[in-house]
Amino acid sequence: MFPFLLFTRFGALLMVVAIVGIVFWFRGREKELQFHQDMRIREMEHVRKMKELELELEKERNRKAAEKPA
Repeated sequence: MFPFLLFTRFGALLMVVAIVGIVFWFRGREKELQFHQDMRIREMEHVRKMKELELELEKERNRKAAEKPA
């Protein structure tokens, strides 16, 4: 039955639809993977900035604690 579909107009149309569907799925998957990679990079940058701010806050607390008894 499958070879018969290849030689009919319906079979040709079905093949075209399948190929276009596969191409669109592949492109969508590629975009999704790129989006996830970008989000991971942004998350890593955010964590780094939060650590830097936490260190600055700790330094400021230590500086104020050192000034207070004086």
